[in-house]
Amino acid sequence: MTLGIMQPYFMPYLGYFQAIAAVDKYILYDNLAYIVNGWVNKNRIRQRNNPPSWLVAPIKQKSSYTLIADTQIDNSKPWKKKILVSLQLAYAKADFKDEIMPLMEEIFAEDYDTISELNCQSIIKICKFLELKTEVVSDRTPYLHIEENLKLVEKGDYSEFPYMSKTHPIKKVARVIAICKQEGADHFVNAIGGTELYSKEEFAAYGIRLNFIRMHDISYSQKCIDGSFEPSLSIIDVLMHNGKEKTKQLLDEYTLV
Repeated sequence: MTLGIMQPYFMPYLGYFQAIAAVDKYILYDNLAYIVNGWVNKNRIRQRNNPPSWLVAPIKQKSSYTLIADTQIDNSKPWKKKILVSLQLAYAKADFKDEIMPLMEEIFAEDYDTISELNCQSIIKICKFLELKTEVVSDRTPYLHIEENLKLVEKGDYSEFPYMSKTHPIKKVARVIAICKQEGADHFVNAIGGTELYSKEEFAAYGIRLNFIRMHDISYSQKCIDGSFEPSLSIIDVLMHNGKEKTKQLLDEYTLV
């Protein structure tokens, strides 16, 4: 079984959904520290002929000492209405606005207390819209005991994971290995940014094949007069300009390395 694990980001870029499409099961893992100034509560879109602008879900109190699961959205602000207005303006001339706006309206019509709820539900809804067959889960309960035992790993104590004595992995690596073992996964696929953290040789020691997903060079018309293209914007931008069927094709534009 091929597994993927990642923090639930806010309306992530195409590569995030390629990683989901590449595996059998994908865990939206919110039992991790909130990343201040990261991609957990914001992402970028592009208005025609303008630089990228931000879509933001406001947070009550940003802290790297708070789990993503516990990070509260500031619902005293009309942030959902603001986002929908921004999308209407930014993509007024987009070819697939009429196809995609109902999906966005459905996502932002719901009430969310935490950023994890918003991100997980929006990612799952987009996956369903794109007809991905991957099992996408967001329940952290099955892994709480792993997090408790990882506190010992931080102190160099592998008594709860005796099999890890082969390499004594650091906490971040031990977490993934432990979850793979629990899920019965023999293949783990991670974003290309994980090449400095994860070692194929170390994972192989535990019977797990490790690959990284490298997105191909992808461009499409963003309806700009000068023909310029801004890469790695939110999946919203991809959907608005390509529609459901073309975006489904772009999900396959990657290489496992």
